[in-house]
Amino acid sequence: MKQEKAAVLEHQNFQGEYRILRLAAPEIGPQVRPGQFIHLQIPGMGDRILRRPFSIYKASGEGVSILYKPVGRGTEAMIPLRPGAPVDLIGPLGNGYPELGKGRTPVLVAGGYGNAALFLKAKELPLKGVAFFGGRTAQDILCVEEFKALGWDVRPTTDDGSLGTKGLVTAAFDPWLEQQDANTLELFVCGPNPMLKAMGDRAMAHGFTAWLSLDKNMACGVGACLTCVIRRKTADGWEWARCCKDGPVFESREILWDE
Repeated sequence: MKQEKAAVLEHQNFQGEYRILRLAAPEIGPQVRPGQFIHLQIPGMGDRILRRPFSIYKASGEGVSILYKPVGRGTEAMIPLRPGAPVDLIGPLGNGYPELGKGRTPVLVAGGYGNAALFLKAKELPLKGVAFFGGRTAQDILCVEEFKALGWDVRPTTDDGSLGTKGLVTAAFDPWLEQQDANTLELFVCGPNPMLKAMGDRAMAHGFTAWLSLDKNMACGVGACLTCVIRRKTADGWEWARCCKDGPVFESREILWDE
């Protein structure tokens, strides 16, 4: 983990309301592992001093890129950032996705811009399989051509039926699962918590492994403030685990979901 004074290299519209911010961060970029995140100090926020966490979409020796959607005061304050603007980063943070298990077939599952967090994993995996992407509309299904270029079979679902199968991501995943040898599968998942729980439930019911990147508010990003804790199973019951420090990626059998 490093704190780095970075600079904006590129900031532009990507698709619909989504934007890409590319940052010069040569100390952080080379250290990134798939599934990790950065904590960004957003300029011009006045008394709003807390950093914002962002999944790392791409990384190189030059720096990192994030794919985001302005949805609140923090992300809206990022829109005016122009090339050359200074920003302060901490990263890479958290534990990312593990290596693919021997003899396993990888499957990607993402909701909304959760697939941005999966791109580095999709690129790294030695085997390419099926990628299920869910969103509200066609505008929320991102990076399809990039994943296809890596060799992935991308199967979108949209709530309104404007692209791919109509319905939640499970509407495409469940019929596909029925035709598979579930014991050979290994899932890498990122998206909203209801989708993560749905994938975790299926993993436990069918006996395959699912790695879930949990979506929790992370005030400090380094495990000090305890705002992002979840309940994790132990041999004697359960314990608190910090999403930012112990995660954000957990195996589905570890998690005790709040009902």
